[in-house]
Amino acid sequence: MTKKVLLLHGWGGSDFPHWQSWLAGEIAKDYGCVNFLRFSDFDAPKLDVWMDELKITLEDFKPDIVICHSLANTLWFHLCQTQQVKTLQKLYLVAPPSLQCEIKELSEFFPLSVPSTLNAVDTLLVVSTDDPYMEMSEAQELRQKLNINMKILENAGHINAQSGYGEWKWMLQELKRELNS
Repeated sequence: MTKKVLLLHGWGGSDFPHWQSWLAGEIAKDYGCVNFLRFSDFDAPKLDVWMDELKITLEDFKPDIVICHSLANTLWFHLCQTQQVKTLQKLYLVAPPSLQCEIKELSEFFPLSVPSTLNAVDTLLVVSTDDPYMEMSEAQELRQKLNINMKILENAGHINAQSGYGEWKWMLQELKRELNS
């Protein structure tokens, strides 16, 4: 059986040349099963709308692996606090914003507490030493509260296209290991 990969973008989307759009293409090139969900109005996200779109996608697509970037991590945390979802094989939390984020346009997503479960057998938190949306101390605290592994990237900004993450070969290799396990 082919494992299914769901990619969830954050505020503003993850169009080319972002690593998520590149990764979706790489998965598809190998005849992998991928869904790169495009949330409605990603420049002005609404928590209830995004939550409904995510729930429908989870029910229809039934992913084994989910890869969240930025605000999608926050959405996943909300989902875990309010819904029962099928347990994933692997969850990647890439560059989550602070749970106390104060960006006006995102106010309905925050503040937020750490969920008691992530609905995943294995989870990897991927953070950057200079992410403008989450301090390293908060990333360390989040890792401890969730009791998950963490990979720290040096000076990778928000781990997006603006910080040089278009082709992200490490993530592709990491994902291929999961897909072949």
